[in-house]
Parts: sequence; C-alpha cells; structure tokens
Amino acid sequence: MKQENIKNAARILLGTNLIIAGIGHLSFARKGFQAQVPNWVPLKKDDTVVYSGIVEIALGTAIAFAPKKYRQDIGRVAAAFFVAVFPGNIAQYQYKRSALNLDTNKKRLIRLFFQPALVYWALKSTSKD
Repeated sequence: MKQENIKNAARILLGTNLIIAGIGHLSFARKGFQAQVPNWVPLKKDDTVVYSGIVEIALGTAIAFAPKKYRQDIGRVAAAFFVAVFPGNIAQYQYKRSALNLDTNKKRLIRLFFQPALVYWALKSTSKD
C-alpha cells in the first residue's frame, strides 16, 4: 500500500472515530463523558459534554472530508483539541471517576497515554509530507 493510501486511511479512521465519539457525547455515552469534565470548568458538566461533542463531530467531519489543501490546518486544530481536553482525562484519573469502561486506576492511567497518540495521529495523518 502506498504511503498516501495509508495516510488517507488513518485520517478517515480518525475522523470516523471523532464523529462516533461526538455522537456518544450527545447520546449513548453522555453521562460517562461527564465524569471526565474537571470541576474547575466554569460550565455545567452536561453543557461541556454537549459542546465538546459538537466540536468532535465537526472536527471528525472536517478531517475526513476536507480538501487536501486544508487538511494540515484541520489536523493542527484537532491536535490542539486533544491537548485541550487532556485535563479531563487527568481529572478522571485523579478523582477516580469510573465511566466509559475506565473503572480502575490502572485503566484510567493507561488511558492518559493514548492522548499523545491522538495528537500524533491527528498531525501525521493530515501532514503534507
């Protein structure tokens, strides 16, 4: 498989995962995502989940379908989003909040290491090289 085909598959897979996660924020996993909202966020937990779900759907759609000339910029925005929501993963670990099948500190800790991978995935799958 050519490098470009692999990159496109990774980009579309990331976009699809973001869309599914965003839908989960708005429906079937809404309560679970509330466990990730840090207490210091000045919005209601449910509002934060809804807004982040809308952003995830928009980002996922953009990553999957944007013209090639915009992909790198969208990838950077997605990477920044993953960095911005990382405190939620930390809060879930720190306060031992069981949700989204993360019901042990070990699972919550392992989850923390996936966020840098998402940042890398967003940047690499949308890069121009």
